[in-house]
Amino acid sequence: MSAYLNAFGFHVPPRVVPNSELAARAGCTPEWIESVSGIHERRWAEKETSVTDLAEAAARDCLAQAGIDASQVGLLLLASGSASPGFPGPSAELAQRLGLNLAPALDLPMASAGSIFGLVLASQLADIYGNVLVVGAEKMSAIIEAHELDRNTAILFGDGAGAALVSPRPEGRKIVGSALHTDGQFKDDLFYDCKSPLKMNGLTVILQASRKLPAVISEVLQGQGMDASAVGTILVHQANHNLLTRVAKALQVPAERVYSNVSRYGNTSSASLLIAAAEWSREQASTGPIVLAGFGAGLHWGALVAI
Repeated sequence: MSAYLNAFGFHVPPRVVPNSELAARAGCTPEWIESVSGIHERRWAEKETSVTDLAEAAARDCLAQAGIDASQVGLLLLASGSASPGFPGPSAELAQRLGLNLAPALDLPMASAGSIFGLVLASQLADIYGNVLVVGAEKMSAIIEAHELDRNTAILFGDGAGAALVSPRPEGRKIVGSALHTDGQFKDDLFYDCKSPLKMNGLTVILQASRKLPAVISEVLQGQGMDASAVGTILVHQANHNLLTRVAKALQVPAERVYSNVSRYGNTSSASLLIAAAEWSREQASTGPIVLAGFGAGLHWGALVAI
């Protein structure tokens, strides 16, 4: 059987945190933040808001877009790198809130790459479980605020959640190819252990992302006999604007084909790919095949192509 991207949903908190607010705290200027990241503002959740709260809002939005009831979901995959440590993970609570009956719920504790891993796994599991709900939810502000502010990381991150329904129902776009990869030799260049500030070797991360994302996108396209020039939209983890520009240049496609909303939401880690997909799907700005790709701590990365 085949798997299809039936629908997308998303949710971002109402609180807008402009560059001017962070610049005042981080000892820099709003213009500097924009120049190094392409970010104008981001959303931060209130203190009492949890990762599960964000995930629930995005999941319900996705189910509404798909026109199905939560009871029809056969499997839940929840990706988050910022959920509270310990067990059980947030997927169990989300399943209970949504009323998924006895459908299995799995946590993917992955930063930034969690959504693409969830989507690819869902495409393989939809044949067994039917409707698979994939959610990426992050409260990165809690990580930023938990320690002394580091301007090199604090300026990048925002909060939010995105969701996708992957199903064997022939509605939406058919997933025709995918690939996932992991390279643990760079695991220390991007990590967070809850005890100390988030550590990011920015030069290594951007270098690896700007190489690995175009490579995996080319891999899935070549597997289908496609060229990047034939793709209508490329949806990539919204790390920063400079990375999106590099991906477009490496693939030799116009910059506008790589969808971008990072200026409004910042880097929402594993939520960003699905938030971007949800906004893009409502704009319906292009036709032709689409590619979704993500990259994150691990290092983990992957892509899928849908027609």
